[in-house]
Amino acid sequence: MIPGISNDIISDISTNIIRQPLVRFTQEVCEFYEITLTADVDSGPMWDPHTHEWFTEFVRLPISETGRLLLIPKSIVRRRMEYNPDEYFNHFVLTSLQEAELAANSELVELLKNGNRRVTKASLREKYGSGKAVSVEMTKKNPAILDQYRAAKRAARGNPLNHDDIAVAEGTPEPDWDKLLNAVLTVEPGHAGATKYHRAVEGLLQALFFPSLVNPERESHLHNGRKRIDIKFTNASTSGFFWRVHEHHQIPAGFVVVECKNYTEEVANPEFDQLSGRFSPTRGRLGLLVCRNIDNKAACIERCKDTASDDRGWILPLEDEDLRLLVEERKASRMLPNSVRFQHLEDLFSKIIS
Repeated sequence: MIPGISNDIISDISTNIIRQPLVRFTQEVCEFYEITLTADVDSGPMWDPHTHEWFTEFVRLPISETGRLLLIPKSIVRRRMEYNPDEYFNHFVLTSLQEAELAANSELVELLKNGNRRVTKASLREKYGSGKAVSVEMTKKNPAILDQYRAAKRAARGNPLNHDDIAVAEGTPEPDWDKLLNAVLTVEPGHAGATKYHRAVEGLLQALFFPSLVNPERESHLHNGRKRIDIKFTNASTSGFFWRVHEHHQIPAGFVVVECKNYTEEVANPEFDQLSGRFSPTRGRLGLLVCRNIDNKAACIERCKDTASDDRGWILPLEDEDLRLLVEERKASRMLPNSVRFQHLEDLFSKIIS
């Protein structure tokens, strides 16, 4: 509602306020993808939420020809602000004024042939004007209007940009699904290819499940390093399979953990026990066990059912063929990625919980 304040200034203010966590995020991503970091770079202004003061530090950041770079999680990028002055004025301020005029039976009230009464928004604009100044004046008189708008925004979470949105905005290609899948399938099974397989699976799953699963952490440590998770994703889904598991089935899934097994032989009880040992009420109790081949799928499903019935969590086993099916489903869908149903995951999960 402040004149002269719009997207660009809000973006600059927001970036400065969250610059410190963005610096940490940038460092983590660069280490994840082995991007060179330069030491002793001026961080720029950072906000301390505890002291309520601005400060600067010399930090490690990537440097390009244009200067220091600050990376932003794709999951928080938006092309427009959630709070919109025109939306607030047209759908909340004017609606409140309509109700007031109808209650007062003012000269703006029109009687329709069917007996209904109405006040047009055009007549309200003519009487009161429009724009931020009117919004400010009306909100001061009736603060409940802003409360209603805030409540509506909280109830309707905005979806992050999908791969298509980002490709259009940045002029970059969409994910090459066949290339990502082949990077996994062409790794030679066995211990020698374990790291390469791990990296390839992370690349495929990150693209495949974005923006439902975001912020992958590779080889995160638990219990002072005594346990390790191959990949841990944050579950940011607002619809789709991972949302339904968490919200509908009430399975803790704030994080989804992934174990990668580039074995020449089939996974067995020790691998399922290892993954279930990574679960907790806070981390989540849903995981993916990704492996090369499952000869006896029925026996594998029974192991998953045993784990679930013992209240040790829910494990979805994915072999090479499962990854192929998921990629085909993703390629066939032109919907938002977080609205892709991933029916193959649904069917697999249904077998485990049945």
